[in-house]
Amino acid sequence: MEEGLLEKTGQTLAHWIKVVEGSKFDKHKGIVDFLKSEHGFTHGFANFVALKAKKSDAGSFSPEALIKTQYTGKEQLRPIYDSLVDFSKSLGEDVEVVPKKDSVSIKRKKQFILIKPATKSRIDLGVKLKDVPITDRLESSGPFGAMCTHRVRLEKIEQVDSELKKWITEAYNKAG
Repeated sequence: MEEGLLEKTGQTLAHWIKVVEGSKFDKHKGIVDFLKSEHGFTHGFANFVALKAKKSDAGSFSPEALIKTQYTGKEQLRPIYDSLVDFSKSLGEDVEVVPKKDSVSIKRKKQFILIKPATKSRIDLGVKLKDVPITDRLESSGPFGAMCTHRVRLEKIEQVDSELKKWITEAYNKAG
């Protein structure tokens, strides 16, 4: 996005952040509308600059800070998260852990699982397993939409069992 911004506008992200700081707008929508109407930005670039100017995008935080924030008030879920990440990393050196604001994507060439602390007592694990039937435990993707094909609800560390690890391994293999 940053390279595209320079290409499209001839100005750097730092320049546009200064423009935003010099404007009277401090709310995200106001900044987006300002950049679109006054500077001819497309919505995507305006949104990008607004997020960067307000330091509210995931890239403005360290991975550790993102994860810490996700599990604040949900500390009992952190061992489940850690177990899922440790197991996923054990599958191969090509596993990448990508924290976002409200979830963590685990990728190979493509994302194969998504870990989301959904409530104070539950992690929703999105799994990408094409052509695998839905079961009582391996539900339809629900809130994950097209990002994953299935969801597994996890409330206890004991649920990170051999069956779940088999599904994660299969998803990892299909993502390569």
